[in-house]
Amino acid sequence: MTGFEQVIGQQEAQKRLLQLVDEQRLPHAIMLCGPMGCGKMALAMAFAAHLLRRNANDAAMLAKWEHPDLHFTFPTIKLPSMSADHKPVSDDFIRQWHDMIKGGPYFTMTEWMEQMGAANQQAIITAGESDALSHKLSLKSSQGGYKVSLIWLPERMNIECANKILKLLEEPPQQTVFLLVCEAPDRLLETIRSRVQRIDVKRIADKDITDALIEQRGLMTDKAERVAHMAGGSWLKALEALKADSENEFFLDMFQTLMRMAYARRVKDMKTWSERMATAGREKQKRFLEYALRLVRENFMYNFGERDLCYMTEREEDFAKKFARYINEANVIEISDLITLAIRDIGQNANAKIVFFHLAIQMIVLLIQK
Repeated sequence: MTGFEQVIGQQEAQKRLLQLVDEQRLPHAIMLCGPMGCGKMALAMAFAAHLLRRNANDAAMLAKWEHPDLHFTFPTIKLPSMSADHKPVSDDFIRQWHDMIKGGPYFTMTEWMEQMGAANQQAIITAGESDALSHKLSLKSSQGGYKVSLIWLPERMNIECANKILKLLEEPPQQTVFLLVCEAPDRLLETIRSRVQRIDVKRIADKDITDALIEQRGLMTDKAERVAHMAGGSWLKALEALKADSENEFFLDMFQTLMRMAYARRVKDMKTWSERMATAGREKQKRFLEYALRLVRENFMYNFGERDLCYMTEREEDFAKKFARYINEANVIEISDLITLAIRDIGQNANAKIVFFHLAIQMIVLLIQK
């Protein structure tokens, strides 16, 4: 599938894009802006396919996202194998890119970095990319229609690249449409922002996420509605919630155990608990603490009795029914600060046993302030 059927919700944005074509008002550059997971890239890819699909041959090439008149630009890294003077370009990673987008148009920068085999590098769009793109777009359309330049995360262009792209936008090659997919438009040059028609893509409606979870993932309605509510308008967060189920079950067990031990002041058991947490890797320890921070917030909000303000699974909510009253105005800030401090300490490679035991002991003091 390469059309709008891949896009979850966003009927309003789809209609606006198609109207531009139908009414012959298609600008040479469009920038789709919106939060992560709202489907900006899905919309851009579907619209690019719509512009390029003229016959069965086009459709066959687009099925693999290898149409000669579709040019992808995306952030890249410099590999150790590259020469010192080489400026990485998208073509250096086009095989990895195609491998990723064949899996669907919803993905994160983290997934892309993993696909490239990145370590601690910063992914950017280099001046080498703008030179390569300028050359590609100077050629005639291979299939006699549009040429489409789809730029994912243009805010990651370095200044040299941004200035060269600006020149392309000021004097666009014939029959070329630029589609920019942006999450941080304020980081772009003002002159670039002024050369594009901006379309803001809103969060996905909960109902659209619910329907997609039922149709694509086979979820029962109740679970689909709960996951959609927790996703907050992001299909990526909905998928993350499904993937994280098993880990989050473990995190909830550990959170419940910590809070019950703190309430009962079982110091000896707390030592065992902290030793168990210390056996997890640093990244998992941080994920647990971030989970605990979220659950503190959700339990505090649960006290207000407004379901729309809470984003919890059924098991988490069952626990909150009895526990939430212990997280209140008297301690919520201090508990949050305590967990935030633990996240920092774990990130700085502090002794995990000490960090988690300190967290547990301090929780005794804070929970009795109910």
